[in-house]
Amino acid sequence: MLSINLLAQYIYPVDSLVLNKLSDWQDLKFGVIFHWGLYSVPGIVESWSICSEDVDWIERKGNMSYEDYKKWYFSLKKDFNPVKFNPEQWADVMQKAGMKYMIFTTKHHDGFCNFDTKYTDFKITAGPFANNSRKDVTYHVFEAFRQKDFMIGCYFSKPDWHCPWYWNEEFATPNRYHNYKKERHIDWWQKYQQFTENQLNELLSNYGNIDILWLDGGWVSGDEVNIDRVVDKARNKHKGMLCVDRNIGGENENYQTPERGIPETQLNYPWESCITLSNDWGWVPNAPYKSAQTVLNILIEITAKGGCFLLGIGPTAEGLIEQEIIDRLSIVGKWLEVNGEAIYNTRTTPDYNYGNIWFTANKDKETIYAIYALEEGQQIPKTIVWEGNIPKSDMRILKGDKKIKYKIEGQKVFVDIPENMRNESIVLKFKIK
Repeated sequence: MLSINLLAQYIYPVDSLVLNKLSDWQDLKFGVIFHWGLYSVPGIVESWSICSEDVDWIERKGNMSYEDYKKWYFSLKKDFNPVKFNPEQWADVMQKAGMKYMIFTTKHHDGFCNFDTKYTDFKITAGPFANNSRKDVTYHVFEAFRQKDFMIGCYFSKPDWHCPWYWNEEFATPNRYHNYKKERHIDWWQKYQQFTENQLNELLSNYGNIDILWLDGGWVSGDEVNIDRVVDKARNKHKGMLCVDRNIGGENENYQTPERGIPETQLNYPWESCITLSNDWGWVPNAPYKSAQTVLNILIEITAKGGCFLLGIGPTAEGLIEQEIIDRLSIVGKWLEVNGEAIYNTRTTPDYNYGNIWFTANKDKETIYAIYALEEGQQIPKTIVWEGNIPKSDMRILKGDKKIKYKIEGQKVFVDIPENMRNESIVLKFKIK
């Protein structure tokens, strides 16, 4: 697993309602982010194939010229018809997986809108799905997850590669940035700012309570699209709403979001690792999905380091979660049903890692959970050993609430694991004060 360091300074919110919401979010630990849109039809990398940057992870299929490729990609609007769209299935699968919050891509960088905006026709409600009773998919996704008591997050890309006021047709589109000089075309940029602000106001006015506004596309800052004004207005309705202006820093990045990696050390401020279940954010055919054990080990490490884990999943173009995903997440959920006490509502403890063992703490800071993260293909050892976190009372295995034997030699703890234990990650619970 890639490890990363975060260097940007974190600024704590001053609004008490935002701080309370942030604390509630930190209790949840495990969430899902859905990427779903035009890219789901051919099963390709989300949006990025229309960005003319020469990097190895941006691929374009076929022998079309770049301009023809963009036209082909944008024409996928006529093919995106998710006739089996079932947000209740999505919510049920994620709830059974033990997830507690969700983020849904209302608009990715390609500019295609999964909501019924009145500011562009490049939207799902103006394509073949327009006559479906559930055409406004964002509304129905949010409602399905609200019924399961999830915290609701709205993903929105600040850059919009379809908008003529961002990528103007008078110029080539050499990279991800707006393709003109703002100082020479002030009116274009002002139109783009207003377009973006209008769409955000739609989402934050017409789609029920929003807990998290998750803004992507960090090469456009929130300041450039009047995010202060948007957020101030939204919080009049959505009390304590979190704003995540990713990779920007400042007062509108209420928690940080390292992508595809885990910070090397424990962090003492709110953060979330967003990591894909496969190699891509959206659906691609024959995806190499991570195993359930890998997902659990990522969750355990992130929790011990003080973060939340946002797992990236792509529904199919028809609007369903694949069975292969369901099977993996079911295993994760069953483990959390038994051992979730060591994950949810926990906080960090200074001695948080020793080899395969990760430690979390109850909010009282007296109860410690030692989680042995079983590696793929390995066996639970007969004896588990760690240094620090010296027990001051009985020790119990969380599964079955069974008392277990241990001994202390200096600063080392030796725990005997019963032979009949199932070969899976185990959790030990004890007091240190």
